[in-house]
Amino acid sequence: MKEIYEVRMHGRAGQGAKSGSQLLAEAAFKEGKYIQSFPEYGSERRGAPTVAYTKISQTELRSHEPVLHPDAVLVLDFGIMRSIAVAAGLQEQGILIVNTKVCAADIQKLAGFSGPTYSIDATSISLDLLATDTPNVPMLGALIKLTGVVRLESLESVLREHFLPKLGEEKVRKNIEMLHIGYDEVTK
Repeated sequence: MKEIYEVRMHGRAGQGAKSGSQLLAEAAFKEGKYIQSFPEYGSERRGAPTVAYTKISQTELRSHEPVLHPDAVLVLDFGIMRSIAVAAGLQEQGILIVNTKVCAADIQKLAGFSGPTYSIDATSISLDLLATDTPNVPMLGALIKLTGVVRLESLESVLREHFLPKLGEEKVRKNIEMLHIGYDEVTK
């Protein structure tokens, strides 16, 4: 892993960009890495565009600046790509992962990004298993498979710790299943 690995997540309030960023950071922390996770959003209302950032490093993070040149961008809501430049600043060798059924070539055209681009229908996965549009966990599964930034087991552990007291065993099991489906189904 490079010195600081930076991830930016675009979504809409209620889709889990902020919590996805925190879950990823905590999984990295479990592995002994240094982390930062922070959201950026305007009006706090369901459906408003949101952005969340995660920084992961092998050494102490001293800067608290926003992520301007991410290594990976996750787009939890395909529709925001029509109004937000989601690939802005994305490293040329970085990756773009989008929650959609649209093929990578069409995503690249819309995003103005020619680098590695992947899609996963994370909304369908979350609707099938939880009956809610919370695509963050399947998107994290895709990110882990494509980057290895954290281990799958680390994120499973964090999901269990976070969600067991709040949601119970059945929903924890379904979230872990969503993580694995995202890991297995991401396509180029």
